Amino acid sequence: MNGKYRLGIDAGGTFTDFVLAERGGPVRLFKAPSTPHDGTVAIGNGLAQIGDALGIPVRDLIRDADLCINGTTVALNALIEKKGVPVGLLCTAGHEDSIEIRLGHKEEGYRYDAAYPPAFNLVPRHLRRPIHERVLSDGTVRTHMRDDEVRAAVEVLKAAGVRSVAISFLWSIANPEHERRAAAIVREMMPDAFVCCGSEVYPQVREYTRTSTTVVNAYLSPVMGRYVAKIDDYFQKLGARHPVRYFQSNGGLALGRAMRDRAVNAINSGPASAPQAGLFVARPFGIDNVITVDMGGTSFDITLTRGGETNVNKNVDFLRYRIGVPMIQVETLGAGGGSIARINTLGMLDVGPESAGADPGPVCYGKGGTLPTVTDANVVLGYLDPDTVLGGSIRLNRAAAAEAIRREIAEPLGISVEKAAHGISTIVNINMVNGIRRVSIERGYDPRDFALVCAGGAAGMHICALAEEMGIDTVLVPKVASGLCAFGQIISDMKYNYLATSPMRLDAGCDLVRLNHLFDELEHKGVADLTADGFTAADITTRRTVEMRYVGQIHECSVEVPGGRITAETVAAMLAAFHRRYEELYTYSEPHNPVELVNLECSAIGRVAKPAVPDLPVGDEDPAAALVGRREAWFDPDGGAPVDTPVYDGARLVGGNTISGPAIVEEATTSIVVLPGWTITLHRSGSYLATRRAAGGTAERADRAAATVA
Repeated sequence: MNGKYRLGIDAGGTFTDFVLAERGGPVRLFKAPSTPHDGTVAIGNGLAQIGDALGIPVRDLIRDADLCINGTTVALNALIEKKGVPVGLLCTAGHEDSIEIRLGHKEEGYRYDAAYPPAFNLVPRHLRRPIHERVLSDGTVRTHMRDDEVRAAVEVLKAAGVRSVAISFLWSIANPEHERRAAAIVREMMPDAFVCCGSEVYPQVREYTRTSTTVVNAYLSPVMGRYVAKIDDYFQKLGARHPVRYFQSNGGLALGRAMRDRAVNAINSGPASAPQAGLFVARPFGIDNVITVDMGGTSFDITLTRGGETNVNKNVDFLRYRIGVPMIQVETLGAGGGSIARINTLGMLDVGPESAGADPGPVCYGKGGTLPTVTDANVVLGYLDPDTVLGGSIRLNRAAAAEAIRREIAEPLGISVEKAAHGISTIVNINMVNGIRRVSIERGYDPRDFALVCAGGAAGMHICALAEEMGIDTVLVPKVASGLCAFGQIISDMKYNYLATSPMRLDAGCDLVRLNHLFDELEHKGVADLTADGFTAADITTRRTVEMRYVGQIHECSVEVPGGRITAETVAAMLAAFHRRYEELYTYSEPHNPVELVNLECSAIGRVAKPAVPDLPVGDEDPAAALVGRREAWFDPDGGAPVDTPVYDGARLVGGNTISGPAIVEEATTSIVVLPGWTITLHRSGSYLATRRAAGGTAERADRAAATVA
């Protein structure tokens, strides 16, 4: 860190999290209710909290910060809520409907839907304007584009009130001149409109994916542009000496100017920082296989990191639109503290995906909510103290929560309020476990080989139950768990992805000159962009990958390519790596079959100095000094007798303190429920290590690491 402070801000659906790292000091966590109508309101409220806690004016805080980083759901929310801008599409004549036909099959979630409702049209049919032009796969022009036809199409879009134009022509990746000329005409005739071209947004093969990605980018970028301009202006007026950096879906940071033009890169901005934070938490324990789960007020996000490497996806569907750009693989489901519980038409208990959000929020908030939520259940079960949530800044009404559960759940089912509350907790746990299975077991990973890292304000109350259900023996709960994604932002690097395509067979006659030229070109762009962002050559690294497949196949898998000049030996190593990776994914390979390279990618990374790992005071195992009381809590699924449960103040615990369940540990922004049969120890690095005593595997490694607390 070069400045006195570093600030990470993660705007969630219910709360906006603030993580402040102070040079030579602790990492602090603050929360403010989110304000979807204007993100700067929540930011202002959070900064005021920080200023009060430090005893300094907010302007001094921002002036002395070397980095202010913002992770936001603005782009994702605009897509989900259909609040983008009116978009027009210029496309090759005859291909106006590819954006609607999509891939020609039913997507996940609709396979058994006989009605099969159409996807929401980001570009209505009359705003998809055909242009009679044609470029062939080798880049030669078969039919030249006519400027007058483009101008006529733009006149139609202008008259319709279009504010953003996507341009996607066939094989523009081989020859982008038609797209560039069309874009120039649009900018001339519609100077206030946003314009983007497929050959720039997603310069890789597959017409539908390129068109879909470009259309989504055109739909969202004006919205993101307004947000970035407002945030940048807000921090400039506070005296920021450095530009705000924004978190991208690829797991890296970018400046506002990059986000304004590529909103599609921010769709998964919020949860994409979790893997980096999870690894940071796990490394002091010698663990690099991590499943990070983030349970906030609205959603539950899951990421998997194996061997220190996070899974990165391309070609992800959002609202049935294919997004081709690289992004951290995140499994998201509607399971948060605000998830609403109700009896469905079959008379069974459902929880989520609908959320009470920040307003009105759970019934216990006393802000007008009437339907019981997961948070209400946790209050009734005794997992949350109504008087100490967020340091007492929010007072929860347990009686109101119990009454809502009685009215909506317990009476219709003929059970006790406590059993109904435990049922709500169990159902949401099952939903979350199914999500963890999808990112692990269904992708060939054994979850027992991983540690479970807890993130989000609500996860601490469920984390041991999730681990128990999955057979995971090791759980890590950082003290900053409630804002772990914001913490992940302040330890992340700048990162830009550059894509190209060049289909070629690798078995004979591989064009090494072209391969080297393409990678050199991509790396030059990356270094130039990061240099413009203020990075020196010593802090810039690049990483190469290629996408390969057996000749005749449709889809590819990615293989990393070493740096330096590509030679025949490099190609042989690439082929061997491809066969190995193919076997990992599909349990077999065909080394006797020819292989072709399809796409290339270069990641340019600007290294950012990281805050130091916390080093807490260390004591013995006895946590008695942190015991602040006892309260009744329910752990019996049948809602039986409550257990007189010890409650510990996390702020008073020191490294080495060990607590056996059942117990509750209260941190300023979350509570950790330690189930019977579990033991939790505070590590000097600032994270709690929870283990099952009959455990082995990962837990044994963690136990050895835990010995370092003394």
